[in-house]
Amino acid sequence: MRSADAAAVDAFVGWGERSEPQQIPPHREHVGVRFAHPNLRGRRWLFATALVLTAASAHAGTATPETRALDKIVDATIARYHLPGIAVGVIEHGQVVYVRTTGETVAGSGQPITPRTLFKIASNSKAMTTALLGRLVDQGKLRWDDPVMKYLPQFRMHDPWVTANMRVADLLTHSSGLPEGGGDLMLWPEPNAFTRADILHGLAFIKPGYSFRSQYQYDNLLYVVAGEVAAAAGAAPYETLMRREVFEPLHLDRCQVGAWNRDTVGDVATPHRREGGRNVAIPEDAAIPAIASAAAGGIRCDLTDMLAWARNWLVPTSTQLKWLSPVQRGVLQAPHMLIPVSEQRRAWDNTHVMAYGHGWRMADVDGQWLVWHTGTLNGMYSMLALLPDRKSGFVFMINGEADDARTVLGEMLVKHFTAPDEPRDVNWYADALERQAAQRPAGSTAPDTSAQRPATTAELASWTGEYRDPWFGDVSLCPRDGKLRFAAAKSPALTGTVMRLGGRYLVHWDSGELDAWLDFHAVTTSQPITLRMAKLDPQGDFSSDYEDLAFQRRGGCHR
Repeated sequence: MRSADAAAVDAFVGWGERSEPQQIPPHREHVGVRFAHPNLRGRRWLFATALVLTAASAHAGTATPETRALDKIVDATIARYHLPGIAVGVIEHGQVVYVRTTGETVAGSGQPITPRTLFKIASNSKAMTTALLGRLVDQGKLRWDDPVMKYLPQFRMHDPWVTANMRVADLLTHSSGLPEGGGDLMLWPEPNAFTRADILHGLAFIKPGYSFRSQYQYDNLLYVVAGEVAAAAGAAPYETLMRREVFEPLHLDRCQVGAWNRDTVGDVATPHRREGGRNVAIPEDAAIPAIASAAAGGIRCDLTDMLAWARNWLVPTSTQLKWLSPVQRGVLQAPHMLIPVSEQRRAWDNTHVMAYGHGWRMADVDGQWLVWHTGTLNGMYSMLALLPDRKSGFVFMINGEADDARTVLGEMLVKHFTAPDEPRDVNWYADALERQAAQRPAGSTAPDTSAQRPATTAELASWTGEYRDPWFGDVSLCPRDGKLRFAAAKSPALTGTVMRLGGRYLVHWDSGELDAWLDFHAVTTSQPITLRMAKLDPQGDFSSDYEDLAFQRRGGCHR
């Protein structure tokens, strides 16, 4: 879920994240551009869609060996992973050569995915946030080496020295010392009541997992802080700046940030989870609220705009080079923090160096330089990849559970450029991922929970009550309707029933979130009871950072 795209850096190629092959009815597949939604008008719509018109028409009317090869890759991925919907675009030598949209915005609805369908791009939002910061640097409103406290005097990390020495650039390279995904429970699951002010306050209570600037560990909270730095330097809210400084100059007219309405905007993909061999929609309200995580992963865009965004990096026009200078473009896509190269990546991609820039990852792949990022939110996966030296790249967005699917499709599309004669196909990579998962050592997989039963109030009578964590806030562990219930005050999706499994206790969330172990401690009768939590599945999404919580009991249950 959420931002697991970073965790996949260490697994296989790091692009990420069964039953019978899924058949897509012909009327649900589009290789061209549908008529504009009634809400899309004016020359900007024409400008944005011009990127895909020529390529889509060529694909639809005169298939080439290249488009047939790309179709084969996409079709095989859909069949293997039963994806509800996908939008794929490929750029070669600066030109869009392939556009493919297949499936439905909501499984079973008959509403097709189109090049104008909005998807959550999740952590691909980070590159837009850093581009916004680069714009402010070009305008003289900000410097990369400015202390964060210059713009946010209330900013605090756990270590005062780190607080004083944290520079704007440090917010962007995942080298702050925060543990992987530290504090992400203030961002996800959505909806929740945490604000950006809560995040700035909570950072001071999250203990570091390692020393400042010593190693790469992916985080999201500091991108939220970076968005607030932009707001302070630019004298406007982050959402206003993103629209004014990024969307409007680049004519990304369908991209959305902040509060908006699905019904008014139209043509919006719904996320899905895989359940019982089916794609089940994860419903959203029509009114989409502004969210605290916007700068880290809260933007939505369509394929047309994402291809325009990619071409801005590959073949910028003279106007776009004025929008963001070559100097700042170089800063954003330069290596700033090394990332360990896994054995799998060496074997698959002949990679020697991997690093993180400002909102981008980069590595050598088969002797070519690749710059990319991925995005993961509950039921939505995406990837944008650039090969700058050949002015080529691709983008795809999926509205379903697609961790392995993204890894496999990303690998195949990269190889389309770097190793076109590579004999490995979609099923080869998919099988390799499944074998790797099956070989995980004992203790690294989720336990069998078939024997779990609801815990009784009597057996946990000494532990029930109200608890508080300094950054996550209040939770209750109290009897309700004959069950022992866990409820987080600011995160309603983290409400569930306490269960017993063997000699341990866990909470099973009503919302289907990743379940968590509950461990109670009482050192002495004079000290408050403490509650610690841990992921039931050790391989689960790191954004469920239960391990960073340390609750203390504050009192009994209120009746």
